[in-house]
Amino acid sequence: MTRRQFWTGIAALVVSLFVFVVPFVFILFMAAKDKKEAARLEFNWPTEWHLWANLVEVIEARNYMLLLAYFNSTVITVGAVSLLVILSAMVGYILQRRHSRWNAVIWAGVMAGLMVPPAVVPTIWVLQNLGLFKTLHGMILIQVAYGLSFAILLFRSFISTIPRDLDEAAIVDGAKPLQIFFRVILPLLKPATVTIIVVQSIAIFNDFTNPLYYLPGKENVTVQLTLFNFQSQFVSQLNLLFMNILLITIPPLIVYIFFNRQIVAGMTSGAVKG
Repeated sequence: MTRRQFWTGIAALVVSLFVFVVPFVFILFMAAKDKKEAARLEFNWPTEWHLWANLVEVIEARNYMLLLAYFNSTVITVGAVSLLVILSAMVGYILQRRHSRWNAVIWAGVMAGLMVPPAVVPTIWVLQNLGLFKTLHGMILIQVAYGLSFAILLFRSFISTIPRDLDEAAIVDGAKPLQIFFRVILPLLKPATVTIIVVQSIAIFNDFTNPLYYLPGKENVTVQLTLFNFQSQFVSQLNLLFMNILLITIPPLIVYIFFNRQIVAGMTSGAVKG
């Protein structure tokens, strides 16, 4: 390692510390303070730790709204990510393996999904006519539609690294198209699959605008909307507001910490070899 690389790494570490670690520590300290001490908004060690009391009060607020929000967000995230992985892997496989005149049209649609911003009002009108507005399964389909293009792009690049000989060997053994995909190809897509699961899970779980537009109603609240709803209630109780922020920040943070290496591997494998 050269001296320049060493100091570049140190600089990156310091920047990461101030950008990610310091704000999280500030949130933790604020969530552990009492009402009077938190009102001063000072970055210091709490005089007395009220972490558990604040946690219980936030969970019990508004008839356990936060627990309902966790349930709704989990259902939406798991459902949307599951569909995203299966559908995008299938489309990416077909685009990479089977060349036809429709490929260009499909690929143009995928690129349009990455570049064209979503139209909120027409989407609401479609959901209303389908009976999917204000429903969790409607929200799942919205998240799938918005994340499908990126997932297809990643899977297609990764599938290009898998030799066609595997497909041909499976065909010789009498495997049908679905068997080739699920038994031969899909198990080899683990790095890309983990990348899609982690990236999309964090994005969907932290999504604020889409549930605000397409999933109104107290019974449909998600974790990010609780922050919006609790902001007025806890405006004079910053300790509880920061406790709510802490609770909705921890799950995505844990996922990223445990799977960040898989994310890098999945992104670089398709980019380098594709």
